Amino acid sequence: MGKGRAAPAYSQRQLRVGELIKQNIGEVFIRNEAKILALNTSVITVTEVKMTPDLKTARVYVIPLGGVETKKTVSILTEFSHLVRKALSKKLDIKFLPKLAFVEDNSFEYAEKIERIININKKNDKEKNRNN
Repeated sequence: MGKGRAAPAYSQRQLRVGELIKQNIGEVFIRNEAKILALNTSVITVTEVKMTPDLKTARVYVIPLGGVETKKTVSILTEFSHLVRKALSKKLDIKFLPKLAFVEDNSFEYAEKIERIININKKNDKEKNRNN
């Protein structure tokens, strides 16, 4: 077997808390409860939340509607993460409210790139079969 890097295994607790935080941050964004004036949070999608093993930090993967100005959105959310955390604290009753680290979600772009490559390969195979 090769010595490739395996994806980190998350515990059931990490997954459960991550999903709970994802749902609640989504609600905070939809209802605009974070009161971030520089940003309309109702157009932001929370795609995933990954928790650290100690459950003290949450990496929140976000993408704005249409995928436009993702870097700007992430930087504003990072700057005002204390407001999101404050709104989240009113919804959750957990021992430690995790620090929020916002990250742009590139999974949709990656999926599109792979789909384009597959379509190019199919097209090349059809042309190759036609020429033979």
